[in-house]
Amino acid sequence: MTNDHSWTAPGAGPSAVPAAAANTGTGWQQQQPPSAWAPPPKPGLIPLHPLSFGTILGSSFRVMRRNPGPTFGLSLLLYGFVAIAYALIFIGFFAFATDRVSSATIDDQADIMAGAVGLLVLISLIPIGLSIAAAGIVQGILSLEVSRATLGEKLKLRGLWRLARGRIGTLVLWALLTTAALVALFAVVIAATAAVAFIFTMSAVTGSDSFSPSSTAAAGALVTVIVMFGAGLIVVALSVWLGIKTSLVPSVIVLERLGLFSAIARSWRLTRGNFWRTFGIEILIAVMVNVASSIVTFPLQIISSILVTLINPLGDNTAAIIGSVVVGIVVILLSVVIGAIGLVMQSSSLALIYLDIRMRKEGLDLELLHYVEAKRSETPGVENPYLRLQQGSPMVAANQVRSSTGSPWA
Repeated sequence: MTNDHSWTAPGAGPSAVPAAAANTGTGWQQQQPPSAWAPPPKPGLIPLHPLSFGTILGSSFRVMRRNPGPTFGLSLLLYGFVAIAYALIFIGFFAFATDRVSSATIDDQADIMAGAVGLLVLISLIPIGLSIAAAGIVQGILSLEVSRATLGEKLKLRGLWRLARGRIGTLVLWALLTTAALVALFAVVIAATAAVAFIFTMSAVTGSDSFSPSSTAAAGALVTVIVMFGAGLIVVALSVWLGIKTSLVPSVIVLERLGLFSAIARSWRLTRGNFWRTFGIEILIAVMVNVASSIVTFPLQIISSILVTLINPLGDNTAAIIGSVVVGIVVILLSVVIGAIGLVMQSSSLALIYLDIRMRKEGLDLELLHYVEAKRSETPGVENPYLRLQQGSPMVAANQVRSSTGSPWA
């Protein structure tokens, strides 16, 4: 009977016993040190595993720094175009409205002003539609940039535009559909408010013995304001909800090359269970961009007003107008630059959220890893890893096994 105090790890054979311990025959056997933990591969922008909140936020900053030409350049071009169109439309409108009001009689000025306000609401939809279209195109192109940067590739704008060939028209259709939905929502608010105002106006005109027309009109104005405020809140909440549920549509259009309505349904399914995470990231980035814009532009406006006063102590109207125009142009240019940076960050974060959701739900990280390894080994016939994984795919099955075993990357 031996008195051997050595201990062997479960599953380890005699070959696992160190030579020093084997020769002595006494003492505890020292266990082999475990193999060092290796982090998930990171061939490019992000590691190939489901992303954390900090990784998404930090990577959205690095997208522009990594490839500024196709990212910031495209965003600045489209955002600048929208800003110029916005300025020209409203300058033309105010010049037209001012001329109409000044040439009208006193009795007609109130009606012309009311019509001008309604026309202003309609005209404001033009730059809104342009900005939505620009944001959709930028998000689509930047989704391609993020998808290629994840694989360690770096393309110029011409290469990204070539990959987006055939998808720009669908992105524009998506922008038109989004604009039409916003117009419909605001039309409902305006119609409800106008109906309430009309009812109380008629009540004021045909006032009963119990209530005077003036009290009825005051109550009508109060109810109209309440209805407008409540309907506005409902429209904002509904717009945010629909916006988050369909926020991945441009990414789906360009990366999975689906049609418009198929992309909408796909985005709706992908965001199921990820609404608040997507909402939180987008709100945080929007707040950061707005705070940065205020930090830059607000002190400039204060300093410029002081400089205009010092340069023009006599109060010459012409000099004051020229100074205000120059300051306004500088503020607009800075706002365009900051807005372009914010558009890159928001579009990049949505593309990263899209990749993260597909990694969690479909095992896209395994497909990307397979693609990277195949490219390194120069395996011919490597397919696009971002095309939608079908049910029954080996990668989807592997992801289901990974989730059931409680992997830290599940």
